[in-house]
Amino acid sequence: MNVSLKNIDAVSAIVKVEIEKNDYAEQVEKSLRKLRQQAKLPGFRPGMAPLGLIKKMYGKQSLAEEVNKLTTNGLYSYLQENKVRVLGEPIVNETEQKQIDLDVDENFEFCFDIAIKPEIDIQLSKADNLKTYRPLIDDKVVNEQIESYRKQYGSYDKADAVVAEDLIKGMLTELEEGSPKVDGIVIDEAVLMPSFMKGKMEQKKFIGAKIGKSVIFNPFKSYKGAEVEIASLLKIEKEAVKNMKSDFTFEIKEITRYTPAELNKDFFDKVLGPDMAKDETEFYDKIKEKLLMQFDYYVGQIQKKAVRDMLIEKANDVVFPENILKRWLLISNQKSTMEEIENDFPNVIRDLKYHFIKEQLVAAHDIKVEDEDVNTIARQVVRSQFAQYGMYTLPDEMLDNYSKNILSKQETVDKIADQALDDKLTALVKELITVDEQEMPLDEFRKISG
Repeated sequence: MNVSLKNIDAVSAIVKVEIEKNDYAEQVEKSLRKLRQQAKLPGFRPGMAPLGLIKKMYGKQSLAEEVNKLTTNGLYSYLQENKVRVLGEPIVNETEQKQIDLDVDENFEFCFDIAIKPEIDIQLSKADNLKTYRPLIDDKVVNEQIESYRKQYGSYDKADAVVAEDLIKGMLTELEEGSPKVDGIVIDEAVLMPSFMKGKMEQKKFIGAKIGKSVIFNPFKSYKGAEVEIASLLKIEKEAVKNMKSDFTFEIKEITRYTPAELNKDFFDKVLGPDMAKDETEFYDKIKEKLLMQFDYYVGQIQKKAVRDMLIEKANDVVFPENILKRWLLISNQKSTMEEIENDFPNVIRDLKYHFIKEQLVAAHDIKVEDEDVNTIARQVVRSQFAQYGMYTLPDEMLDNYSKNILSKQETVDKIADQALDDKLTALVKELITVDEQEMPLDEFRKISG
């Protein structure tokens, strides 16, 4: 057997595997004799069928199996021994491969196209500039967050006179010429909030009204164009709203007002945990610190993307064997069409470039991911999960137990390890280049952070 490689260009080649009869004849003969011993054919005792009959029945199958085995082993042994940097898998060549006829041929020749990994050598220096962003956490942002917490931890209290944001309960009665309509709509436990009304004149009728007062208003004018709100208030079908133009009287029976939490020690403890802030100044500083920490993840993601984009741009001139790769992708993903592969191919190339760049830089700078790196990220994941439920401080034992739990699956460990490697690579690149980090208004930052 002979295996040879012919370079087409720097990133593609043809590997030829040539097999002669003496490469496979002995093994095919052994396979047929073994089949003869196992064969149970009508008219013959087990193992006594003529070898010629066995060859006639199974000869082509045995030949195909042995030639396939020799071809595969020879191909991959050659690639491994010669350290050929194969990208993807070898695929049958479409132009040099000859037709194979197992009934006639004794010698066989197989030709394979291989994609070769391109050589990538990314050099970084302080002359490389990278622009990245973090959110501007100013007084406005902090105060808005504090107001949000005040609403979250506020209380519902009874009130005597209505303001726009109050929740009002009472009896709603349909009118006709100023009097209750016969067989009209009557709702004993109606609920509304004046602040939701689009018709300001109708809204004003409720402001200042006290318990026991009846307010005459028109729902159609109050909620102009909001058919769903009118249907919900009057408990009728949405389709019936367009015909509902009646005035109603609303007899106020109860007024409930939501009062935001006061800025005191009890409130500070609820938001931050016991004894984390003793006064408003310290509370403000802690909230700002929390906001900065909250957005650290998104800042990191933006930086990683910026670093990735910069590195890929540096490999802009790197060439890939596109035709071979597309054919390989089509063979590997039988549910995909060539049109789908063509559309997604630019993303495939970007991913490949970054993968090889990362390999090069990790090897060049001896970047390693230790167990502690994985554990640190796992603990960060746990903290983030509990922070969504307002739990910002966790006992170490609880943190460790949950971290061990999410690291119990090897798939998760591999994913976190890859994240840790990306983090270390980003940190390395930032050290080697010049980073221009700019503050951006929070609204704009949210848009770019997704």
